[in-house]
Amino acid sequence: MTGTEATKGATREAPTEFEGVNPILRVGDLTASIEYYVQVLGFKLDWRHEDIIASVSRGRCHIFLCEGDQGNPGSWVWIGVGDAGALFEEYKGRGARIRNPPANFPWAYETQVKDQDGNVLRMGRSRCQARRMANGAICTGTCGSGRRKAGTRGDKSAGGASAGV
Repeated sequence: MTGTEATKGATREAPTEFEGVNPILRVGDLTASIEYYVQVLGFKLDWRHEDIIASVSRGRCHIFLCEGDQGNPGSWVWIGVGDAGALFEEYKGRGARIRNPPANFPWAYETQVKDQDGNVLRMGRSRCQARRMANGAICTGTCGSGRRKAGTRGDKSAGGASAGV
């Protein structure tokens, strides 16, 4: 019997349940970072321990901010959201540091923002779940290739830069 056959019908209980993940982002000034995440990015402050670490959240997304310790400056985090286009408009209106406007990538339709420490938050929705892009183009099922309809933002033939990777 092969290893695959041996595990086919066998039910194994996991030793413990995973609850979720909380990335820890290194920041230079905890107070300034909390202010940016709350006032600009729309998170709420969950708790703060002295001038060392804090937790901010928005919906089911939780992020730890740690001053001068843990992690590396300029970390990247993926955050699943319901509507990357609407979030981009919200953040643009609040003065967020936009790294990239919404674009269709092989893995998702996403927008990217960064904080004052260079940490990047990639916020998006799995590819083709959001059918209408921020520029009005309709996802044509070519999301995995990074192509768009001719004449839309990001189409090289229309003079834009390709959004694909």
